[in-house]
Amino acid sequence: MRAAVLRTCPGWLEITDVAVDAPLPHEVLVRTAAAGLCHSDLHFMEGKYPATTPLVMGHESAGVVEAVGSDVTYVRPGDHVVTCLSAFCGECEFCLTGRPHLCQTPGVRAELRPRLSADGTGLGQFAGLGSFAELMLVHERAVVRVTPEIPLDRAALIGCGVTTGLGAVFNTARVAPGATVAVIGCGGIGLNCVQGARLAGAARIIAVDRLDSKLEMALDFGATDVVDASAGDPAAAIVEMTGGGVEHAFEAIGLAATAEQAFGMLRRGGTATVIGMIPPGEVVRLPGPALLSEKRIQGSSMGSNRFRLDIPRYVDLYLQGRLKLDELVSARIRLEDVNGGFEALQRGDVARTMIVF
Repeated sequence: MRAAVLRTCPGWLEITDVAVDAPLPHEVLVRTAAAGLCHSDLHFMEGKYPATTPLVMGHESAGVVEAVGSDVTYVRPGDHVVTCLSAFCGECEFCLTGRPHLCQTPGVRAELRPRLSADGTGLGQFAGLGSFAELMLVHERAVVRVTPEIPLDRAALIGCGVTTGLGAVFNTARVAPGATVAVIGCGGIGLNCVQGARLAGAARIIAVDRLDSKLEMALDFGATDVVDASAGDPAAAIVEMTGGGVEHAFEAIGLAATAEQAFGMLRRGGTATVIGMIPPGEVVRLPGPALLSEKRIQGSSMGSNRFRLDIPRYVDLYLQGRLKLDELVSARIRLEDVNGGFEALQRGDVARTMIVF
């Protein structure tokens, strides 16, 4: 098969012929239909997070099961599936206490040995998936079966960006109807926070970004107000426009400065939820006295998902016309054009670019 491989970190991707092993007893071979370009991939390509190379990149994907290992009973060839990096073992403390997204069991979250190779050299799979490839060989508990009614290039979006954004609202923050919400960063994940807040029944949803085009999209996804972050301090602006701050602020960029802004725009008793991947070495600084007013800051990992429950529900919302997925796709490209897609992501030109195989 062909795959996009990261040879050096930082670095761009190289399209390479890759050999794929046969599935082990608990593995599934998936023919990839579509894969999204996510900022998480870009963080590793830019060297903001360390990566062991060579590595097949990509983690937001959907496809059709081609073959299964001898012990797999959940899916069979021909099933449509969405992948998720939150693979779970089902037996550890996190899984048994309802937090499978925190499972780190070896052999489930990461392969024990390279299952892919090029010219005799083993290749890793980013997030245990490696979605920028014509085939994915993954653990059975890294996939969820979905109805063929949803187009696979739309289903792929749910595997990361949608689940992360909606889940941060529904599962991590548990936004209540009538709440006031602010979302910092209106890329793919931020837009899903916005529409998650809309679906949760938030009364006021304030979108924050520096690009007019992103703010316009946020209004389409359900924002009631927008704040141009390039015009001044967005935290001060939101505190003023709400008469004291919001109940929930979501940071969807991945910077210490914007995490601090999210905390700064809270009202008394409010909660800031940081979704973005803040690079190692960056430190979030908070004013100590503000904690006396019971303001809180928390992280959200992949929307605190139970993906085999959550993703089919999000599919249903899409099929009912209540969840926007079509509007998230800014461009569809070939695998060979993956680096150009990431350049557009760096410039902030797109919500989601999809590789369609």
